Amino acid sequence: MAPACLLGVCSLLCAWSVVTGHPCSLDHQGWADCKGKSLLHAPTSLPRNITGLDLSFNYLVVPHHGTLLMHFPSLRSLNLSSNALLALSPAVFSNLGTLRLLDLSSCSIAYLHTDAFKGLENLHTLLLRNNSLQELEVPSFLMLKALFHLDLRHNALVSVDTLSLQLMDAVPQVQLEGNPWVCDCTVHPLQQWLQRRQAVQVTCASPPGLRGREVTALDSQDLGCRMKQRFPRGVSTAQQITVTHSNTTTPPAGKGGRSWPYLVGFLVAAIGISILIALAAKCKLFHKNFASYRHRPLPETSSIRGSPMEDGSGWDRGSSRRGACESHPMPGAADLQAEDDDGFIEDNYIQPSEQLPEEEERESHLSI
Repeated sequence: MAPACLLGVCSLLCAWSVVTGHPCSLDHQGWADCKGKSLLHAPTSLPRNITGLDLSFNYLVVPHHGTLLMHFPSLRSLNLSSNALLALSPAVFSNLGTLRLLDLSSCSIAYLHTDAFKGLENLHTLLLRNNSLQELEVPSFLMLKALFHLDLRHNALVSVDTLSLQLMDAVPQVQLEGNPWVCDCTVHPLQQWLQRRQAVQVTCASPPGLRGREVTALDSQDLGCRMKQRFPRGVSTAQQITVTHSNTTTPPAGKGGRSWPYLVGFLVAAIGISILIALAAKCKLFHKNFASYRHRPLPETSSIRGSPMEDGSGWDRGSSRRGACESHPMPGAADLQAEDDDGFIEDNYIQPSEQLPEEEERESHLSI
């Protein structure tokens, strides 16, 4: 029963090709071979239920808007290799929801739009080898939820950032061989990613000294990078310095030791600033001391007026002595201040008992 059905389908397809006169050949499995027919568009005369289509080595024109193959919604395999597609417009495959394999090899593709693979929810294998891609447009592959195999061999990729590599972790199989990778410090994320994926045969294209060497086999000394290392607590400082020097490249002759002029300049600037601060503080202290020396003590009024004014007994003694002292002028305030400064005892401080003999002697002299 089954062979009879397959024979019927094959005969129907052959008869269809004879009637319509399209240049493609059909097989009994629903595969249409249109390889190398100098086609600009896919033949519309092909059956709509075909599951495979080979349009390689043609001159297909990709529409700027709309879909490329809008008449074949049942395709599971599509080969568009060796067509000058250059760039893929957004949603150009949006009607091929059942597609499992898409071959875009050797199409001179230099740019992928973010929505170029929109609608390919069931795509399993995407072949992009032998193109001119210089950057990985990772958002273009994020919508391919079922993608398992991604072939990016022999493109123009020289580097890739860490974020793109993290996003590509969702794809189990990724081939990156044959790209002109630049092996310097920027290749370190790719190196770690390849080691984690256990990928091999990804080699360097430049610099010339590393050409042909595998990226995963390079160390920090080969890449010319200084990598931070963590040492256990038991390792001495001398051992750390030895390991650090062994893992770093030797600087060119005549270019080392250029940091000492900066150190000397820093020290001179620090010393100059310290001197200026000291001078400013010293000047401020000098002005303060100079201002304090200009003050003069005020004269004491009690020493000028005398203490006998405080009680009545002193007033009586002063009146009794007025006659004897009228011929002598009163000393001025300056003289009193000078006497105070010299340390002499004023008359007012002499006890009354000491003045009585002098007064009695004077009175006896006057009576005589």
